[in-house]
Amino acid sequence: MKLFHSLVLSVKLTLLLLLILSGIYPFTVYILGKLFFPYQSEGSLIIDSKGHVRGSLLIGQNFDSPRYFHSRPSVSNYDGLNSGGSNLAPSSSDFIETIKKRADHYRKENGIASSSLIPADAVCSSGSGLDPHISLKNALLQAPRVAKVRKVDIKAIENLILKNTQNPLANVFGEKNVNVLKLNLELDKEYPLP
Repeated sequence: MKLFHSLVLSVKLTLLLLLILSGIYPFTVYILGKLFFPYQSEGSLIIDSKGHVRGSLLIGQNFDSPRYFHSRPSVSNYDGLNSGGSNLAPSSSDFIETIKKRADHYRKENGIASSSLIPADAVCSSGSGLDPHISLKNALLQAPRVAKVRKVDIKAIENLILKNTQNPLANVFGEKNVNVLKLNLELDKEYPLP
């Protein structure tokens, strides 16, 4: 009799928790998100003037054309379903070799001397592999390449970068950064290629 009572109680508790955790809680979060954070709850999508979705402010994209600013590297090739880092230790020979190759490519692509330091986000992927931001320094180092390809004065490109620069959280946590997709869309708008 005691076993049957315990079994019934377990089933009731399971059904109650199922209702709360699989129904009430997600529905409440969904409604609160729609009410108080409608833009974010829809994915922070950037929609162009023609109504086409160009991307999300929250997920990085691959830009490899010299006419655009490039995102930081991604182990998952910016695939949201396969996000994550490489899990290689900083002492790993594979990691060191990858960083060296990325640094050489970055320097060559942007016309930077081999002895010059470059920002870490130019050669290291983020933990998720989906970071949509690069550091201000990274953007400024890419500016001469973009200006040259688009045949625009370097100062105009630097001003566009500064216009799209975000300050650290509460002006304390992190560093100044630039959302690459937002910057590239602004670049196309201000200085379209012929």
